[in-house]
Amino acid sequence: MSRTERIASTLPVSLAVRSPHQRGKLSRLIGLSLEVRGIRLALGDRILIDAQPRPVRAQVVGFRDDTSIVIPMDDASGLTPGAAVTLDGDAGSVHLGMGLLGRVVDAEAQPIDGLGPITDTHPESWLTPALNPLTRSPINQALDVGVKAINGCLTIGKGQRMGLFAGSGVGKSVLMGMMTRFTEAEIVVVGLIGERGREVREFVEDALGEQGLRKAVVVACPADASPLLRLRSAELATRIAEYFRDQGAHTLMLMDSLTRFAQAQREIGLASGEPPTTKGYPPSVFAKLPALVERAGNSDSAGSLTAIYTVLTEGDDQQDPIADAARAILDGHIVLDRKIAETGQYPAIDIAQSISRVMPKITTPEHASAAMRVKQWLGAYESRRDLIDVGAYQRGADTVVDQAIVKLPAIREFLAQPMNQGSDFEQTQQQLQTLVLG
Repeated sequence: MSRTERIASTLPVSLAVRSPHQRGKLSRLIGLSLEVRGIRLALGDRILIDAQPRPVRAQVVGFRDDTSIVIPMDDASGLTPGAAVTLDGDAGSVHLGMGLLGRVVDAEAQPIDGLGPITDTHPESWLTPALNPLTRSPINQALDVGVKAINGCLTIGKGQRMGLFAGSGVGKSVLMGMMTRFTEAEIVVVGLIGERGREVREFVEDALGEQGLRKAVVVACPADASPLLRLRSAELATRIAEYFRDQGAHTLMLMDSLTRFAQAQREIGLASGEPPTTKGYPPSVFAKLPALVERAGNSDSAGSLTAIYTVLTEGDDQQDPIADAARAILDGHIVLDRKIAETGQYPAIDIAQSISRVMPKITTPEHASAAMRVKQWLGAYESRRDLIDVGAYQRGADTVVDQAIVKLPAIREFLAQPMNQGSDFEQTQQQLQTLVLG
């Protein structure tokens, strides 16, 4: 043993591990996972693996005895058995600041919008301590999102975490774009996680538009990216939103989607040897979801962080395990219904199936009562829809259903809204009262 090796063996593990001169080798590759030996690595360390034409970045996600299990962040083509492995740079910080506004960045916070480098930022720690539950500021103010159906019947509070549940093609991207453009929030952070690459540009140019992008930061990571980058992009969007909240800004974060985040963790968990449980999801998925979601909310700063996470329901199945887990950890859910969309009503929000758990605390009794009345009418109408459609319902059998039949055209008109039109909170309350009392 050389003198250098003897000295390294007496150092604390953390110091020995961080030596930039240590080298290991790639010993095995199976599916998404790689195995590295000959270098002691810590969980979360980032490494470089020699390959042609350029090194492959990877991250440690587990270990077995003296073997580290890593997942590549880049295309693994060109890797060979025994390829040299070295530690990569520090991945524990990220550059944040006002210079991010109006920009589209990738999972590493690097610009992808062709507008040049990002300035007016400074390094901040990637990891932030979990919020103490007793230091969270209460949710006591409504957040105007500019959408009548939400402002009126599913009022969102500053600091609330909501789920937007929808199948494919039901209008969730358009609804997200409306909220981004018309919300009163000072800063909007949009995370496009695992979306088709084509949809990223469409969202930025069409759904978001120049008006929405002006006060927004977009973090985009397409579906063909490594699962590690998809995870990191969701965490980056959250970290950016936390930063602006802690600067005192009222921040709205829209993440599309929580399902893609869970699927990325499923790929990593299964590749690292975790057993599949519910519908093929390993246990780590259901630990990662609350860890991500709980970072949103109000802290003891002057700002707030309201978060809306889209949840993809396969085949419009509301009992999907991710949808079920999301409902349990969020403060309410907005359900987009395909049948409503097929009638031409947009946004296609099913008020009867949706709920905002903090709405009673942040609205006046008159507002809450009017919203509940609309929900009762819609629920009563839906319960007798089959009879009504075939003409078998007899007027007078149920007074609530009778009222619902009369009010339905006005309710649908109230809930519908063009994508290029906003509706402020006060205006919505007036229209809601007119609907109920008129």
